[in-house]
Amino acid sequence: MPMPKNEVQGEILNAWGTYLDALEKSLDNLEEEIKEAEGVAGVCTDEWCEATEHYIDDIGNALFSIHEPRWASESDSNRLKKLKRRLHEIYSDYKGVYQKAAQGAA
Repeated sequence: MPMPKNEVQGEILNAWGTYLDALEKSLDNLEEEIKEAEGVAGVCTDEWCEATEHYIDDIGNALFSIHEPRWASESDSNRLKKLKRRLHEIYSDYKGVYQKAAQGAA
């Protein structure tokens, strides 16, 4: 017996919300890590920087490759846009820490 359209959409929207929550939590963790690194100059080793860049790339790929459900709410759509902007801001913060560490090493 096939699932009714409303039930399918409801399940997808629940999964969509869970996915956005996970992406937001990942951004929170990344932002916290970068802020901690900013206070400790020696943290930004080549290994740390490379791992952080890969993490940023992975989150960026997840955020920018999402196909938003057509029945997603306006607030979910805005939330996705905010997450994308936030990733850009976090990347900018990361580059500032990286440049600060590179200047300190020179």
